[in-house]
Amino acid sequence: MISAFYEDEKAAGQEGEIGSRRAFGRLIPLLKARWKSLAFCFSLLATTTVLSLLWPILLKDSIDGPMADGDLRALLWLAGTIALIQIVTVIMQYFLRVRLEIIGQDMMLQLKQRLFKHILTLDVAFFDRNPVGRLMARVESDTEALRLLFTNTVLLVISDLLMVVGIYSVLFYYSWQLSLALVAVMPIIALITWIFHRLTTHRFLEVRKRMAEVTATLTEYLHGMSIIQIFHRGRYARQRVFAVNEAKFSEDAFVNISVCIFFNTVFFFEYVKIGLVLLLGHHFGLTAGLLVLFLVNIWRSFEPIFRTSEQLANFQKGVAGAKRIFALLEVESQLKDAPQPIAWPGIRDRIRFENVWFAYDDENWILRDVSFEVPVGRRVALAGVTGGGKSTVISLMLRLYDPQKGRITIDGVDIRHIAKDELRRHFALVLQDIFLFPGTVAENISLDSDAISEDRIRQAAHTVAADAFIDKLEKGFATEVSEKGANFSRGERQLLSFARALAVDPDVLVLDEATSSVDPETERTIQESLTHLTTGRTSIIIAHRLSTILDVDQILVIRRGEIVERGTHIDLILQDGYYAKLFHLQFKHANGVTKNVG
Repeated sequence: MISAFYEDEKAAGQEGEIGSRRAFGRLIPLLKARWKSLAFCFSLLATTTVLSLLWPILLKDSIDGPMADGDLRALLWLAGTIALIQIVTVIMQYFLRVRLEIIGQDMMLQLKQRLFKHILTLDVAFFDRNPVGRLMARVESDTEALRLLFTNTVLLVISDLLMVVGIYSVLFYYSWQLSLALVAVMPIIALITWIFHRLTTHRFLEVRKRMAEVTATLTEYLHGMSIIQIFHRGRYARQRVFAVNEAKFSEDAFVNISVCIFFNTVFFFEYVKIGLVLLLGHHFGLTAGLLVLFLVNIWRSFEPIFRTSEQLANFQKGVAGAKRIFALLEVESQLKDAPQPIAWPGIRDRIRFENVWFAYDDENWILRDVSFEVPVGRRVALAGVTGGGKSTVISLMLRLYDPQKGRITIDGVDIRHIAKDELRRHFALVLQDIFLFPGTVAENISLDSDAISEDRIRQAAHTVAADAFIDKLEKGFATEVSEKGANFSRGERQLLSFARALAVDPDVLVLDEATSSVDPETERTIQESLTHLTTGRTSIIIAHRLSTILDVDQILVIRRGEIVERGTHIDLILQDGYYAKLFHLQFKHANGVTKNVG
């Protein structure tokens, strides 16, 4: 199932629309903002290249001059000059590397912040289609590949290009005839490089995709390690991880074998050039010093070819990373705010669903012609079996999705005309699945909001009786929450989520199966608090445990996406319909006698 997500490794199916030129065009503004630093780096690069071309010439002069004449003083002076050149070159390369690294880190920091900010704007449907591992690869692995491209690969390619041009300029200056013979070999090397590039370009991209798949698979299995161990699925997990690693290995093997063949072929032509120099050098009147100059520069001219080939993988990774990064940045939320959202002060009258139809895949209707209203200050419950559409009602109300038909209004205003952030600011949601963030207990209740004071945090915790266990902690509200809140019981995490919802003092409190995961004792504590809390507050409650909604103002019974019954608990029991059947099934003893629940 995971592999299906990575068949194309595209962000919302749009990566194919991003070409390399377009992706790098999106980087130009980032580069322009740092043009002074880049110009300084280029000047250092040009200077170090020129200096690196000087020492072979000085070596040639030493062999043909002082060494042949036995002039020790001149020889020492030339040797000292070569050493000084090397020292200056190393120092300049150090400053060049540091400056480029600062530029690269700064660019990637800005890009990561931009990526995460954009991800926060995407609708829930996007996250339904894209697993966590893939998005982690975008933010971390792809940006790192792009950083390496700018701080390492591009630097080496430009440096090597300047070096090759400089080397052959020097060689042509001293012997253009021999240099022409050496240049005649270059088209063969260029052809080999082109063939190598054609054969491996798409395979480098495949390696990148497989790496992302391995990362995602490991992430998801590590997150679900407790389930894997409890259900003895270790063998299955090993097989899945082995399968994705095997797929990556097969792609890696082809690339690495191709690289090995390429390097050895190019290395052969290095000896061909050396043979040409030794064979033709005497014919063209090369001195011993010139012979050494040609041999040294031939050796050095192949270094750029080898380095460029080595960097080809990083280049392909950087290109692929840039394409995927900007493909993600071009994904737009399907739930856009209105061009001119209305100023909304908050709910004053009622929430209304008007003939709402909704399907996640535009084929299977989850809600069918649903209509109801929730007056201000009233408590309305949604009841029914799992999969009936209760949670979907909440998702539509919070505008996590938009209905295909019908509309949802608040005080007569279509919620699509209200800014999403403004709409959700007036709601508080408590889910069955509780997520606690890294940080302290207090920070999890306030979600690190400056608008929520310490007194309000403590009051919210007291209202839901969470302070009973918080005060027993060694550091109280300053206690650090471990990953996923593992240092708290499920009931305690549920109480913290209640406190979090109350701390924002919402206009509308939404409880989605909020007490289904706690023990009866904790549920009774929560129920007592909620009865006091929801009185006079607009509340929408989804519950499998019908005992938690006996005293609400209205119960909406949803079955297969339709509201089949509505009324108070007593009304629905007297109707002896679908709700009454659910109720009697839930509260029946083994001997068939119904419990007295009120």
